[in-house]
Amino acid sequence: MTTTRFTGRTALVTGAGSGIGRAVALALAAEGAQVVVAGRRPEPLDETVRLIEEQGGKALAVTADVSRATDAEALVRAAVERFGSLDVAVNNAGVLRGGQPLADLPEDDWHTQLAINVTGVHLALQAQIRRMRTQPSGGAIVNVSSHLGRHTTSAGVAAYAATKAAVTALSRGAALDHIGDGVRINVVSPGATATSMSLRSGERDEDRTRRAKATLPLGRISTTEEVAAAILYLASDDAASLVGTDLVVDSGGSL
Repeated sequence: MTTTRFTGRTALVTGAGSGIGRAVALALAAEGAQVVVAGRRPEPLDETVRLIEEQGGKALAVTADVSRATDAEALVRAAVERFGSLDVAVNNAGVLRGGQPLADLPEDDWHTQLAINVTGVHLALQAQIRRMRTQPSGGAIVNVSSHLGRHTTSAGVAAYAATKAAVTALSRGAALDHIGDGVRINVVSPGATATSMSLRSGERDEDRTRRAKATLPLGRISTTEEVAAAILYLASDDAASLVGTDLVVDSGGSL
């Protein structure tokens, strides 16, 4: 039997042009959601929409920069105007600038990560909550953080880890502030996942596979579909009593 936990619901996914965001958008559509996919470049978003429509789903692509309040508000407005509500939001957009010790990190890289990873989530949450709390059914939000920051760390990513720890703290605080409004907020913190972000400089997929086998308790990295499954669980009614939870999906890497 096909699971349809999101039939009749409208979902918004940021950073949906590739990787985890695209996997989440496809999974939500497969379970009945009407999906608004957002990102900074239109071409990858159009491809995500095409993939959703090929499987019989409904989707809308909206180009946006989540570090701007006007764009975050426009995303919510587009979802409501096209589909009538905003029931689920997944704030996945994020960037990694690193590979060198903190003292050598260019200032622009710090500001870029802060703007997208933290301010972007803050502004998205504000716009989404303001809509969801007006709806009788409220809504569910899942923010994508990282196991780097709150759960573990690694050389060369101090600034990125700091922004992701901030996402977790921001999410938990917002969860407490707004559960009384009927808005349920949780976090998924992925570790190394099958995306380009988990490749080290000069590394190929097969190199990453060997490294994961030697260093991760599970012996492999997570697939984007596995991370998406965790996100959909937290966004669904199956997790109705989970508020401010930070679900780590990292093949045991933070143990």
